[in-house]
Amino acid sequence: MSEADNQAAIDILNEIMEAELAGVVRYSHYALMVYGYNRIPIVDWMKSNANEGLLHAHRAGELVTLMGGHPSLKIGALLETERHDIGDILRESLEHERSVLDMYHQLLKLAESTSSILLEEYAREMITEETLHLDEVNKMLRSPGAMGVYEP
Repeated sequence: MSEADNQAAIDILNEIMEAELAGVVRYSHYALMVYGYNRIPIVDWMKSNANEGLLHAHRAGELVTLMGGHPSLKIGALLETERHDIGDILRESLEHERSVLDMYHQLLKLAESTSSILLEEYAREMITEETLHLDEVNKMLRSPGAMGVYEP
């Protein structure tokens, strides 16, 4: 891999790391803002997502150092919308997860163009995980019995 491609990969991995850390903060905040009859399972799900985001950030950071880079200390964008209805929280989550998925696709494209099997396999694995996560959120946003993909 050329030095420029290596740096491009490090830059994308740092963006992923920042976005995943922002997800940790988001899901931790969301878990505190859930009220109502279904609070316990939804809070557990939010906390699980926060923990998963931390693991994803750590994996991206490990690859940054493997490639000779310096892991970012930044956290991705955090926007307080003041909307705390479960539907609003899930739609915000969906938007965040889509943006992270786009970053993994960028990394995959770079990995394929540079023949980096390590980055390609990592990106494919994370794309699979994020796509399945998006599907969970889609299903949570649909009405019971509704078929098809949720479209905001």
